[in-house]
Amino acid sequence: MDKEVNVRSSLLRLLWHRIEEDDLPGLSAQLAYFFLLSLFPLLIVLFTLLPYFPIPHQDMLGMIRDFAPEEAMDLIEKNVKEIMSHRNGGLLSFGIIGTIWSASNGINAIVRAFNKAYNVKESRSFIVARGMAVLLTFGMIFVFLLAVILPVFGREIGLFLFSKLGYTSQFIKFWNALSWLVSAIILFLIFTGLYWIAPNVKIKCRSAFPGACFATVGWIISSMGLSFYVGNFSNYSLTYGGIGAIIVLMIWLYLSAFIIILGGEVNAFYSEKYRSNC
Repeated sequence: MDKEVNVRSSLLRLLWHRIEEDDLPGLSAQLAYFFLLSLFPLLIVLFTLLPYFPIPHQDMLGMIRDFAPEEAMDLIEKNVKEIMSHRNGGLLSFGIIGTIWSASNGINAIVRAFNKAYNVKESRSFIVARGMAVLLTFGMIFVFLLAVILPVFGREIGLFLFSKLGYTSQFIKFWNALSWLVSAIILFLIFTGLYWIAPNVKIKCRSAFPGACFATVGWIISSMGLSFYVGNFSNYSLTYGGIGAIIVLMIWLYLSAFIIILGGEVNAFYSEKYRSNC
């Protein structure tokens, strides 16, 4: 028992050393800035694709709404609606190319953070690295669309079947509980793809699982914790006025960035440990 405690203590010390050595707080602040720049372009792309799918507008942001603080969510929804109401042209307009490029800035910043975690330099050409960021952005868009489409159709099919049996209320309770599990699985798949493909190192897919598990659980807990704190113990809008929602959004993006980068550090730590034991 004492040996197991010592191993865990040693692991935490080594991980803390990596946090200080790689300046995770500073990297998280940079990544949060790029997340802010990428967030609305990414949502614009998603909403531009919306007419091609039978998805209600309110369901598009459902996954984010489950975790984001209320004030940050209100800011996101307000700005997305305002931007989309002034947009002209469809999916094939030239503007979508620039939007995708802007949305890939966040992925590009994640790549740099992961390379630092693995202590490697970016040897891929600018075109290859940026192209990968754009492809990962498209991958995330596809996963988000899938995450929205499946619950919408699943809920409708379930309601139809269970209403015939007279168990509509029971199904709704079951579905609400299941939606959390589905969201967690989708997050795990997104993080696994990022940790597997983004770093400039060759690793097996399963090598990305520890960091993906950590990031999934850590992101859900930190997001819900911040939502609970903002909703019950703090009123940023009352303290800071109109800028309060922006502050909450930036804090949420900062925590998200820190968790994502820390997941990369966890994978890098286990990768180094595996190589040293070989």
